[in-house]
Amino acid sequence: MHPFIAASTLIISLLPPLAAQSPPVERSGGLLIQDVTLIDGTGRPPVEGVSVLVRGDRIVRVARGRIDGMPDVRRIDGKGEYLIPGLIDVHIHLEGSDAPPAVGIRSLQGFLYSGFTAVFDAGNDPDFIFGLRAGERAGTIVSPRIYAAGGVVTAPGGHGGGPGATLIDSWPEAIKALGTHIARQPDMAKFTFDEHGWGTRPLIPLLDAEVMAKAARYFNDRGIRTTVHISHEYRARQAIAAGLNTLAHPIIQGPVSENFVRLMASTRTPMASTLTIGEGYSRLVEHPEFLDQPLYRAVYDSALIGRLKTTVRDDYAKRPWTTWMKVMTPVAQENLRLIHAAGGVIALGSDQSSGPASHRELELMVNGGIPPVAALRIATLNAAIFLGKERDLGSVEEGKLADLVLLSADPLADIRNAERIDLVIKGGVVVDRAALDLPVNHRR
Repeated sequence: MHPFIAASTLIISLLPPLAAQSPPVERSGGLLIQDVTLIDGTGRPPVEGVSVLVRGDRIVRVARGRIDGMPDVRRIDGKGEYLIPGLIDVHIHLEGSDAPPAVGIRSLQGFLYSGFTAVFDAGNDPDFIFGLRAGERAGTIVSPRIYAAGGVVTAPGGHGGGPGATLIDSWPEAIKALGTHIARQPDMAKFTFDEHGWGTRPLIPLLDAEVMAKAARYFNDRGIRTTVHISHEYRARQAIAAGLNTLAHPIIQGPVSENFVRLMASTRTPMASTLTIGEGYSRLVEHPEFLDQPLYRAVYDSALIGRLKTTVRDDYAKRPWTTWMKVMTPVAQENLRLIHAAGGVIALGSDQSSGPASHRELELMVNGGIPPVAALRIATLNAAIFLGKERDLGSVEEGKLADLVLLSADPLADIRNAERIDLVIKGGVVVDRAALDLPVNHRR
């Protein structure tokens, strides 16, 4: 797990106790959003004056103009508003595995408040994350949709090889451990394929590429997609050749080659963006005022904000890692821009544990040269493609799950307007954001 994630532990530990877990939702015989400007997540231009009809948990009709003659539905006037698909973060590490379940639930509700209706946890204590996933799917906790890897698959001593990891180093000896891993029903399998030795990180053991290829195929043969932690082009090429389905990070150790850009475009291997995790160090050191923005104030407790601005900031200012990441984050931004421009598939991932950080990921992609309409696709349909869930998620289209966000301002004019949320809808149900257990609601 990345060092910056340690700071997000504070985000959770300083929040007030969790309120009773009655789902804060409003139910009806259906929803009809009328006269809205639709940004459907496919990358197509926005369309004004659209009506979207929801029955149950699905979108059943998307039409230009009004839909009349349906007295049983709840009508939502979308005039002057903008409808986008629910946002998706394909790389989080939810904090709270060593705390009561309420801690993780609170963090999940921060994502939901921020318009993220689905998240993929890319490595965690299996009991913790799969327990929360079971609660979300049973409807006993209020949360985005949770997809999870559980523990990572790596070499003994490899990156992320702590408690809960599946350690493999030979074949077919690895099969027994993989069987135990698969029995937990991960939504995707996460490998780590990085020997470090870069930035300020020491050398560590590296998973054998041939063993990784056989293990990845073993997962795929059982219907489980794979992702892999890499950090430079050479290991990314090896992972793609080994048949890994997705890349959990961008290339950050240096500029990508033209051939690699073409490889990513031709294979359309989805790559998670994860810019925020590295940029967060120098941002906190140089611009701690970002913590005063409304979304941070809504989700982060004031005591935490004070701690981040002082103790944590002072610690980050002393770290060589902070300087290294400040230099390399623009390199990663340009690598993502080049791959996107060539037709590659970038998906939003923050590598953190809060909705505001995931919004920062959108901002960094746009600041790096990716157009806002493309960035929204990266955070919706491309993210669904990364997860293998594009039949159900990621765009506002008939037949898909009704995961929607209604905005009061145009995110194509300013990507930060994606934070100006009026409604969050998950599975056809309007989430009562005012009832979520978050600082913004405790202050009322």
